[in-house]
Amino acid sequence: METPVAGISTILCPLGIIIIGASDKGLRYISISKDGSIPPVGENKHSAEAKRQLSEYFDRKRDTFDVALDLEGYTAFQQRVWQKLTEIPFGKTISYANLATTLGDSKCIRAAAAANGKNPIPVIIPCHRVIGSDGSLTGFALGLDVKQFLLTLENDARFGTKQAVMQF
Repeated sequence: METPVAGISTILCPLGIIIIGASDKGLRYISISKDGSIPPVGENKHSAEAKRQLSEYFDRKRDTFDVALDLEGYTAFQQRVWQKLTEIPFGKTISYANLATTLGDSKCIRAAAAANGKNPIPVIIPCHRVIGSDGSLTGFALGLDVKQFLLTLENDARFGTKQAVMQF
């Protein structure tokens, strides 16, 4: 049974309206309103804290997040991938191949990429920091323009042009 959302916050940022959903345990999802509509807002402590930290991130005053996550209902593999994503330093990137290697199986590239694409809490779980081995921007559920924006926000000098892949 899926954990119900108990709190919803919104934030207006350069990407548009971000919707933050949280259960009583932690964050459940982050999405961008495509049509400008927003659901009824009723914050809880987790959605309000994520809103505060995301505001600081978009104001370039925060480079790490410390919010409770509620990933109930997702597979152990997906959660393992998302944990690895949180270890990618701010302003840095890794390739999908490197992500698979850090998971202990260089052959699980497609599975790791699929889990990356199902990340329900983008930005806070920084799936945007995973790029192609050749430095190209590939696969981002919120759109490649959003991925480019986030990478540039984190490191304009480096990501304002072609991406470079780091190993960690």
